[in-house]
Amino acid sequence: MYGHNGPRRTSESARPCSQIPPLPRSLAYTSSLSRSSDHFQQSALYRLFYICKHWSGRHTNDKVPAQLYLRRRSACGTTMASHFARILSTKRHVGILSLVGAGSLTAGIFLSRDQHVNAGSQVRRLYPASAEYPDLRKHNNCMASHLTPGVYAKLCDKATPNGFTLDNAIQTGVDNPGHPFIKTVGMVAGDEESYEVFADLFDPVIKERHNGYDPRAMTHPTDLESSKVRSGMFDERYVLSSRVRTGRSIRGLSLPPACTRAERREVERVVVDALAGLGGDLSGHYYSLTQMTEKEQQQLIDDHFLFDKPVSPLLTCAGMARDWPDARGIWHNNEKTFLIWINEEDHTRVISMEKGGNMKRVFERFCRGLKEVERLITEKGWEFMWNERLGYILTCPSNLGTGLRAGVHIKLPNLSKDPRFPKILENLRLQKRGTGGVDTAAVGSTFDISNLDRLGQSEVQLVQTVIDGVNYLIECEKKLEKGQDIRVPPPLNQQK
Repeated sequence: MYGHNGPRRTSESARPCSQIPPLPRSLAYTSSLSRSSDHFQQSALYRLFYICKHWSGRHTNDKVPAQLYLRRRSACGTTMASHFARILSTKRHVGILSLVGAGSLTAGIFLSRDQHVNAGSQVRRLYPASAEYPDLRKHNNCMASHLTPGVYAKLCDKATPNGFTLDNAIQTGVDNPGHPFIKTVGMVAGDEESYEVFADLFDPVIKERHNGYDPRAMTHPTDLESSKVRSGMFDERYVLSSRVRTGRSIRGLSLPPACTRAERREVERVVVDALAGLGGDLSGHYYSLTQMTEKEQQQLIDDHFLFDKPVSPLLTCAGMARDWPDARGIWHNNEKTFLIWINEEDHTRVISMEKGGNMKRVFERFCRGLKEVERLITEKGWEFMWNERLGYILTCPSNLGTGLRAGVHIKLPNLSKDPRFPKILENLRLQKRGTGGVDTAAVGSTFDISNLDRLGQSEVQLVQTVIDGVNYLIECEKKLEKGQDIRVPPPLNQQK
């Protein structure tokens, strides 16, 4: 197969979360990601109004304007306290966290975009930014290419509402100068707000990694209509297995590099509760790493279904292996063709896979399952992190947008020895890895080939890119078997 008890209320008088009405999707939480200062003020005020009105237990039957409701309605207990902290800590130099009544609401009016981006107290430093600037002279990652002393000085004293700093974001890139197979991103997000607070660094990194996509001027499309994909059945003499995966993050909870133990456990609870509603060929079971036997765990790893404890320095230096294996696990359907990893590199990794070359069927199951998962998450009062410029928000900037990686394990004994192979992949917007993942080399002549892009194109477009590209690679392999010449195709963005 392919390698790769509810929150406590703060008082008995508090209004039960189940009675708090949901928001329409058009009014979803966007305060931390909007580029409009007016929208920042309004969104923060609306969220604060909602919390004060409903969480305090002073809800009445009077009609409240729809735009004042908060879509995410199930943040109770400690999660609600986290929401309060995120909202109120955006006002610097004011002891706003101690305010709970009308004063909090009044203070919310004065929130501005600049104050939000500064996101709470300044990071206290004993030395100037010039003394703290990392030595990147031997580094080759996207972060190192764009982190100038000036950018560092501008951002190093800022933090998100959760306290995630620039130094936290870049640590993995500082500790890992380069990679033998790919140019890595070199930084991660600790929460949804990271992409806004540190936009002066994230934006150029995103633009480099995603083929010129400008998050300040462009919008990201989403398309999960699998019927639009053409062809999709590969020659199984060459393709051994097919997989499509993505990630999804639960809005309101910190991402793995920065989450607390409680937040990580809340992710597990929210997702597992929702997945219990899957039926038909998607029905299955959840297996917690802390509860499964060693034999069960090893079998899942050997079958390439389950993730092992991260050993890649790219992940460990970002803090993703903390408290292992607490609140980690895997959900899979009975056929083990639709899987969801919980609390690995992202809150969730959604995977559809099977042996053989039927990419069309794999993608159909992926789209259908993903829609069902989102529906169930939404019914529970939660939602995924998303905005129109960055698409779905995930830990690594390389996975923004669709978060989608459609790939195959493919045997290319002749083409892989041809010096034109890397250029062919580049022009087809494909990337190769070893079959064991990003840190592994190819085994023999078998490679993991997948789409290079994630952002700026829809899921349907990216899967079609993989289908067309893999078919071209197979065509080249067949020609080389016959002693015929091959050609390097023109860059994909120049093809018609």
